Amino acid sequence: MLTLKQIYDNKERVIAGLEKKHFKGAAEAIDEVLRLDTERKTAQQQKDAAAAEMNKISKSIGMLMAQGKRDEAEAAKAQTGDLKLKIQNYELKMSEAEEAQTKLLLTIPNVPYDIVPEGAAAEDNIVVKSNVPHHGGDTVGTWVGEVNNDEAKLPHWELAKKYNLIDFDLGVKISGAGFPVYIGQGARLQRALINFFLAEANKAGYTEIMPPTVVNAASGYGTGQLPDKEGQMYHCEVDDLYLIPTAEVPVTNLYRDVILDEAQLPIKNCAYTECFRREAGSYGKDVRGLNRLHEFSKIEIVRIDTPEHSDASHKEMLEHVEGLLQKLELPYRILRLSGGDMSFTAALCYDFEVYSEAQHRWLEVSSTSNFDTYQANRLKCRYRRAEDKKVTLCHTLNGSALALPRIVAALLENNQTPEGIRIPKALQPFFGDDMIR
Repeated sequence: MLTLKQIYDNKERVIAGLEKKHFKGAAEAIDEVLRLDTERKTAQQQKDAAAAEMNKISKSIGMLMAQGKRDEAEAAKAQTGDLKLKIQNYELKMSEAEEAQTKLLLTIPNVPYDIVPEGAAAEDNIVVKSNVPHHGGDTVGTWVGEVNNDEAKLPHWELAKKYNLIDFDLGVKISGAGFPVYIGQGARLQRALINFFLAEANKAGYTEIMPPTVVNAASGYGTGQLPDKEGQMYHCEVDDLYLIPTAEVPVTNLYRDVILDEAQLPIKNCAYTECFRREAGSYGKDVRGLNRLHEFSKIEIVRIDTPEHSDASHKEMLEHVEGLLQKLELPYRILRLSGGDMSFTAALCYDFEVYSEAQHRWLEVSSTSNFDTYQANRLKCRYRRAEDKKVTLCHTLNGSALALPRIVAALLENNQTPEGIRIPKALQPFFGDDMIR
């Protein structure tokens, strides 16, 4: 969440940033945060004054008793009793103001960086890079043969049935829509991609973590999924635990209430997990097949860094994800998200999309974000500076590297041939063949 220092130092910038994110009532919310802070400070000052007065009177009681002034001593005792009640009342006011302030801050999103474009939706995102000509941004080489919108190409759900790779109907039978069953070469392709992504992350210096896939509410609040995405998370009510929507949640929460040494930074972790999202309200042709699932596999990269180095960390993460798409020989583009299309917690976010030659559209496969101090403030994730030993908030970052469903969809659709489905060269050692037959 936002820090009070951020708000006091840059109130107008904070309000402007929240308005860029299309957060309604930004000015009113920030003013209420400051009002509650003034209320808490006033109660603190009143408590301190009453405590000082009580301490002064308490010291006088012994002297009055020694001087035989019993009536005055008893009156002083009565005064301390009254002051004690006042102190308790001031403490209650402080607690109530602080609780209300924290509750309000949890509902206020992060402030986007200045380079985040204005806009209310995905249509306002800016393409900054693409390996497909004529699709905006800096062209990084040309796509071999460019993208092919041959109407004869089958969509992945038909290819999955033709080659017996994925059974969507069995998934409905066992669990419901959005829970596919991978079979034979389909399951092997999933495993190959997971191992490939983890191997690449390991080569890039990421430490592999195998975290739980259920978390408590404190973890959800720590990374900002709660209360913002409560309706999208699967909740195990009896145990009050949540199925994770991304490995970002448990892996980042490893550092909740932790003070790191600067020498430990940057921390670079990766994790493969199953992810669970309710995707309430998602309907239509764009959710068919693997396009939008309730359960899916994903490899996440998470970094904890200093404020001075987090921008460089973000660039390294972008290069890592881009390198994966290049090795998978997929047409891709990178978008800088507009204020209205960014997540609740991000200060800066880039999406990676791959082109589906059978569906004739771009599919999001990764979001890579810098959260600045927003998550760290919720988590109380801090580090001790080497120079002056000052304890300060870390920056946190994360990205998908990569989410599997739409990668699988694009690989199947873009690589179909009369002989079978071609496997990219970099993936062949993990898949064990050059073709799905």
